Amino acid sequence: MTSPDWEVYAIKYADRNARTRADSFIFDDNHDAPHAMDYFMWLIRGQGRVILVDTGYDSAEAAARDRPIRLDPGAALAPFGLTPEDVTEIIVTHLHYDHAGGLHLFPNATLHLQAAEMAYATGPCMCHDTLRMPFTAGHICEAIQRLYAGKVTFYDGDAQIADGVTVHCIGGHSRGLQAVRVRTQAGWMVLASDAAHFYENVAAEKPFPIVVDLQDMLDGFATLRRLASRPQLIVPGHDPLVRTYFDTAMASHIHRLDVGPVRDFAM
Repeated sequence: MTSPDWEVYAIKYADRNARTRADSFIFDDNHDAPHAMDYFMWLIRGQGRVILVDTGYDSAEAAARDRPIRLDPGAALAPFGLTPEDVTEIIVTHLHYDHAGGLHLFPNATLHLQAAEMAYATGPCMCHDTLRMPFTAGHICEAIQRLYAGKVTFYDGDAQIADGVTVHCIGGHSRGLQAVRVRTQAGWMVLASDAAHFYENVAAEKPFPIVVDLQDMLDGFATLRRLASRPQLIVPGHDPLVRTYFDTAMASHIHRLDVGPVRDFAM
């Protein structure tokens, strides 16, 4: 018997519209043109399990960085009938503030994390202001507290979280950045997180400016293509086009991904 497929949802909680293409691509001739960014979490459910992918960040972090959120990450799950306390599993793609800034909101969750990411976020690379900038110390401390509570599962590269849900260490943007591959009714889908902020990163092999290892980032684009059944099932981490390509479900901030895009598009 074939195991059932998973449902996958993109949950938008924030956006930043006062950006240019220079903020999104290292090499771009049209660098002054506007280029908006959305902020997402993702939810995977099936086989009696609910797995949250990343947590967003809260209002305190929003104020500290002057990057307002539209929805509290915990409240954003309400249309699923979930409270933050109901979440028992979180795949943390990496520990940057916008992906792990809400860990404290989900007190009962065990974290799935690459060992390389914890080592990076707590190691000598953080002596450099530029590399430290996307991290917030309190978020890292929360991950360490979860570790000492026995609620972190570490991986070293590719690993299976559940039947039909796997993680794949890509690096590039952050040392232990992992993408999530999910078996869906539309085929194998890849939640790229920040292995590809935008569709254009992959389609044109254009790197994002925040990077610790440029070769890993570029190699990662090919990895995303290899993992997905087709390029249109690569879901970038911050692209507003996700909301154009996939149908709204349950609420205006939620888009269902596992049924596939509503129309084909070039990749």
